[in-house]
Amino acid sequence: MGDHSKALGYYEKTLELQLKTLGPNHPLVDTTYNNLGLVYSDMGDYSKALGYYEKTLELQLKTLGPSHPSVASTYNNLGLVYNNMGDYSKAFSYYEKTLELQLKTLGPTHPSVATTYNNFGDMYSDMGDYSKALSYFEKTLELDLKTLGPNHPSVATTYKNFGKVYSSMSDYSKALSYYEKALGVMRKSLPATHPSINVCEKAAADMRRKLMTRS
Repeated sequence: MGDHSKALGYYEKTLELQLKTLGPNHPLVDTTYNNLGLVYSDMGDYSKALGYYEKTLELQLKTLGPSHPSVASTYNNLGLVYNNMGDYSKAFSYYEKTLELQLKTLGPTHPSVATTYNNFGDMYSDMGDYSKALSYFEKTLELDLKTLGPNHPSVATTYKNFGKVYSSMSDYSKALSYYEKALGVMRKSLPATHPSINVCEKAAADMRRKLMTRS
């Protein structure tokens, strides 16, 4: 909480100074609105996060136009907040806007498109629609492998997401297989002390325990 309040203090001072010296329509102002949105989102204060992301979007549409990649990024942030709030229909709507704009401005093989597929997958997983979640994680994986290569941390994250879905479906052997794939990539691409490795090792161990109690 201390770090969050420091960040808020810094961004609020920055915003005050920017509004005074640059005016309300300067692109740096929308960056600061976005940063305030990110901090409030991290704190779980979703109504304040939405307020700042909406200000970001309003200013971006005015200064950058509706087809700028930054607008897609803000649609994505709005989708993430609505997803965290459990408002899946609004999350879906913003993720759709994100994807449509990314495909138009960045092209179908841009890594950001894979991130959006992943967000759809997370949303469907949260909703308990596991077949749709798997379908989106497959799209994520296919694009990550094509654009980032097999040993990128994003590939490990996608394998881990597959593991979580199969675990939720009680298919522990498939879940274990994906957690082990994730660990294989993490050990090549991350420092040995990285917390993600520990989290994934615990998940794999949990799957082994569940498989043993079944047999």
